[in-house]
Amino acid sequence: MLKVALRGIRAHLVRFLMSLLAVALGVAFVAGSFALRAMLSGTFDQIVDASTPADVYVRVAPQGSGDGGDPDAADGGSGDAGGSGMAALAGAAAPVPPEAQAVVEAVPSVAQVLPEVQGSLVLVGADGTAVAAAGGAPTYGLAYYPDDPATRIVAGRAPTGDAEIALESGGLAVSGLAVGDTTTIVVAGDVREVTVVGEVAYDTPAAGTTLVLFPADVALAAFGPLGPAQLAIYAADDVDPETLAADVGDALASAQAAGTVPASDLEVVTGEQLRQESKDAIGEVLGFITTFLLVFAAIALFVGAFIISNTFAMSVRQRMKEFAMLRAVGASPTQVFVSILVQAAVVGLVGSAFGLAGGLALVEGLQAFLAAMGMELGGSVPVDAPTVVVSVLVGTVVSVVAAAVPARRAALVPPVEAMREEVTTTDASLVPRSVVGGVLVALGVAAVALATADPGRAQVGWWLGAGAGGVLVGVLLLAPVLVRAALGWLAWPFAVAVRPMGGLARGNVTRNPRRTANTAGALMIGMALVGAASVIATSTQASVADIVAEQTDADLIVTSASGGVPDGVADAVAAVPGVGRVDEVRYAQAELRDAAGASLTDGPGPGLVVALGPGTLGTTLLVDVVDGDPDAALAAGEAVVNRSIAPDLEVGDTVDVVGATRLTLTVGAVIDGSVPRGPLTVSREVLDEIAPPAAQVVDSLFVQAADDDLDADGLARLQDDVKAAVVPFVVVSVLTSDEFVSQLSSQVDQVLAILYALLGLSIVIAVLGIVNTLALSVIERTREIGLLRAVGLGRLQLSVTIVIESVLTAVFGTAVGLVIGVGLAATLPTIYADQGLSELAIGWANLALMLLVAVVVGVLAAVWPAVRASRLKVLDAVSYE
Repeated sequence: MLKVALRGIRAHLVRFLMSLLAVALGVAFVAGSFALRAMLSGTFDQIVDASTPADVYVRVAPQGSGDGGDPDAADGGSGDAGGSGMAALAGAAAPVPPEAQAVVEAVPSVAQVLPEVQGSLVLVGADGTAVAAAGGAPTYGLAYYPDDPATRIVAGRAPTGDAEIALESGGLAVSGLAVGDTTTIVVAGDVREVTVVGEVAYDTPAAGTTLVLFPADVALAAFGPLGPAQLAIYAADDVDPETLAADVGDALASAQAAGTVPASDLEVVTGEQLRQESKDAIGEVLGFITTFLLVFAAIALFVGAFIISNTFAMSVRQRMKEFAMLRAVGASPTQVFVSILVQAAVVGLVGSAFGLAGGLALVEGLQAFLAAMGMELGGSVPVDAPTVVVSVLVGTVVSVVAAAVPARRAALVPPVEAMREEVTTTDASLVPRSVVGGVLVALGVAAVALATADPGRAQVGWWLGAGAGGVLVGVLLLAPVLVRAALGWLAWPFAVAVRPMGGLARGNVTRNPRRTANTAGALMIGMALVGAASVIATSTQASVADIVAEQTDADLIVTSASGGVPDGVADAVAAVPGVGRVDEVRYAQAELRDAAGASLTDGPGPGLVVALGPGTLGTTLLVDVVDGDPDAALAAGEAVVNRSIAPDLEVGDTVDVVGATRLTLTVGAVIDGSVPRGPLTVSREVLDEIAPPAAQVVDSLFVQAADDDLDADGLARLQDDVKAAVVPFVVVSVLTSDEFVSQLSSQVDQVLAILYALLGLSIVIAVLGIVNTLALSVIERTREIGLLRAVGLGRLQLSVTIVIESVLTAVFGTAVGLVIGVGLAATLPTIYADQGLSELAIGWANLALMLLVAVVVGVLAAVWPAVRASRLKVLDAVSYE
């Protein structure tokens, strides 16, 4: 039977090519996801190893983990806190006291101590604009140490003064600058003119990050005025890291006990421990990316399963007499069943092999593209055993499972069918399938309604997801019933306007509703996701516009492309004639916990603490005051809580805030609104206690004109004047409210474009399914086509008939998918209104465009099957069996 199965593939190769291609596309996504994760992980592991070469590190223990920041933790133990070992990529929340360095340097087993600091800045490139690295990678400033083994000067010399910098090779290339050039940088609001005096190279790529190196004293003053982020310690000869860590821990504990080092949550870890912590943290992020990509791979494979199932179902229908003959000569039902599964396994294995090669080639192309954009990824594309095994296994299992039902049908064909002129097949009743589908739709709608009725319900996301899944699967089961009703209506214009081809096409697509439903189902899934993404995007944009219109009252909004507005901008804007008020929104990260110790953030990480000036709330930021007096609370050093983010806190409650210091704040007022966007708002003076100025970020400035009745021309002139005032800060944008909304909307559009590109794979596979079904249908109807041609149907008429069939199938799948996706996504503003998604907006023009695309897809998918059908010879077709 193995030979029979393989000969069957060889004899009907065209029938299986589309299934093979569908498997290959889905598996390419799986293999590419794993390979990309492995390559990114390898690149970042190299960066971690290169950026944390020291034997031991001293840092302030990350809060909210490990021992919870016990002041007695500076005992040389490693702790289990998840901190950052990448000095060039992340910094500690609190600085190491400067006094600690002298204590560590006095330890006999210490050979060298390097204080490490880092901070974001703006670098102006050769073209006079801020350097923008690939993928939005940031620009960081670091301290340069001549004895640091991680860095080496490859051109020019080391920076020595406060007007000199060195650039890492990748940043130098992206900026267009050269050694000897003069440029401008913006550090903590200070605009400086500097000269590039050297080029620094690392053993590993910086993954697109632009690194600017300063003399150590300049970097410490700019990025670590209260102390370095951590101390990198190198051991003396013949001293192992564990011994060094113990010696340093003992020395610091003694110094803290004696009062020579301020009491703080100092932690001593070995370099290996720190490197592993960083790799684990990066692994979690990459794991999310992999999962995100694998979700789309799963969608592609699920859609591909429809093609495989359709292919084998039609193949079994056409070869029923062949299977009956096998039964007649002694083949058992099991042997016939296994022979079909063998064919499916071969399709899966070959398709997986092509998909694996395609996925790796895709990642290589992505690596080359990113390198051309300045984001160099280290190493070659990895081909490891797990990637190969998982990719091949997934593709093969999907193929075999999809072919199981058609295989069972082939196995049950009676041997007596071999003696008949024609084998008749009777489809099972649609009633059981329709009942199950109806029940699933009802349960799904009930789950979605439950989530909508009680948005505050625990696990509301799971209820919504389960409901959406039930609705989608239920509609797929009901699709054959929908085909007969919907396509009869959709085909009516064709039947009336394009005779007789429209009537023939309608009969062909409704004659076998299962096949048509399965073909359309592949497109239905992709379009349901596209429709949902479209509604989410338009609703997000409408919600953003509503928030800006309803909760802000500013004539101009000042933002920064670098992630933070430089400190000097507020003063520069306030000095512009015609400006009446400038309100600054500043924030920092800190651990936030209520009196019971529960975190005020969704996860274990830090939350945002926002600082506002007097009178901001109620003037440029409009919020609903639930309880208390926000201005009085801020003036008294108390906290204002945003109910939409922290609903359980009331006036009089306390909140523990752990940043550079540990504070307990009393809640003095409760507000409700989407701005400010942190759970806690404090005064600037309190924020300075929570985080040093270097760790604070100015998110935006809200500007009101001095003239309350400023017309459009006057506002345009004021905007020009403010733009002129902030030119020295390079990255600052001055926007009207409408421009600010447009900027935010463009960011949503960018995310939507990525989703459309990923979902496009499932749509491509669905189109292949339509092509495959039509081609197999032409083979199945060869004799019928011959008879139609014999009685006068022309080649063009036959081609038009097949095109209409394809368009009807594509429009049906698209329309049903869009109804499902839009209907489910329309519930999200009700469920997530408190998270800012408050407005429902449906882009009807986009949906109409998708239906038009479905027509185009249908026409394109029908080209090859139509040409093939029109070329059939009439006499051969009439005599075809």
